[in-house]
Amino acid sequence: MRRFELTDEQWERIKNLLPGREGDPGVTAKDNRLFIDAVLWIARTGAPWRDLPERFGNWNSVFQRFRRWAKKGTWQRIMEELQDADWQLLLLDSSIIRAHQHAAGAAGGQDNQALGRSRGGFSTKIHVAVNGVGDPVKIQLSPGQEADIKHAPSLLEGCNPEKVVGDKGYDSDELVAIIEATGAEAVIPPRANRTERRAYDKETYKERNLVERFFNKIKNCRRVATRYDKTATSFLAIVCLAATMVLLA
Repeated sequence: MRRFELTDEQWERIKNLLPGREGDPGVTAKDNRLFIDAVLWIARTGAPWRDLPERFGNWNSVFQRFRRWAKKGTWQRIMEELQDADWQLLLLDSSIIRAHQHAAGAAGGQDNQALGRSRGGFSTKIHVAVNGVGDPVKIQLSPGQEADIKHAPSLLEGCNPEKVVGDKGYDSDELVAIIEATGAEAVIPPRANRTERRAYDKETYKERNLVERFFNKIKNCRRVATRYDKTATSFLAIVCLAATMVLLA
């Protein structure tokens, strides 16, 4: 096994979740493992698609297949299939990702491709919810300047945690009311400018490092740490693949 490639154990866990299995509609894929290894090589090295080693096949064929899976939401579905549904604790956070100049230029404008301007410059923001062991539950993208709290309700949608943990960026009466309406406890410290300071579980809040550690893990993929993809669809696919590798670890 070469560096950056799936182990046999990881392949056994993931192989039946991929399109192109025997019995599926359409053509049966004979090289799913080689294809996943090729995309992993791109994600982890940050290299341009044209520099894909010849052992993986024609670079454009691999890229076009990656794009088809991205447009169909396949990468996100694979991540979701591997999840543990025990969400007693749900932790919310975001991370700003600097976008390379090559990420510009896609049709539809920057906002439609989750690109914007923040303090960090030309950037995309990754919004995530992770569970109590630091595994990904939901991932969303936005332009770099968008506020974290704007994406919190959609990150919570469909989840039923006992506690929701977030930093001061998620402190609002409206969001706390949404969380409490589900029967969960909001573990969010109040902003310094609040006249009435809301109490919160400080011991549980210490678990917030789990979501920070998750970001550290996925940023081992250079195509996550820096965005090179022009479209939000492709970049989200790369982020979901990196998150899948966290679930397979």
